[in-house]
Amino acid sequence: MELVEDEPVNTVTLVGRLSLAPEERVLPSGDRLWTFRVVVPRPAGVRGRAGQVDALDCAVWGGSVRRSMRRWREGDLVQVTGSVRRRFFRTPSGAASRVEVEVSAGRLLRRAATA
Repeated sequence: MELVEDEPVNTVTLVGRLSLAPEERVLPSGDRLWTFRVVVPRPAGVRGRAGQVDALDCAVWGGSVRRSMRRWREGDLVQVTGSVRRRFFRTPSGAASRVEVEVSAGRLLRRAATA
C-alpha cells in the first residue's frame, strides 16, 4: 500500500497469537459479533522493555473471514487486517466504549502445538 502524505489512513495489520479461541456474542440488537484477542510482542527499544506484549481486541461482524476464523484455536498464530474502531454501547451502569480492530481479512499462519 502506497501512503499519500495528506490522505488519512486507518489500516492495521497484526500478526500474533490468539489468547483464547474466538467467541460468538449475540448483541441486544440481535447482531452477531465474533471477538478474539491477538497478542503481539513489543519490539525492543519501543517504549517499554523488550519482552512486553500488547493484547489487542478484534471484532468480526461478517464476511468470509468469519467462516475461517471460527476454526481458530487458542495459541494459533494468525494475521489479521482491518481498521481501528471505537464502538459505543450501553451497559447497566451507563454508556461505555471500547477500541478494537474491526477485522476485514484474516488467515491462520500456524496452528498452536497440541498437548
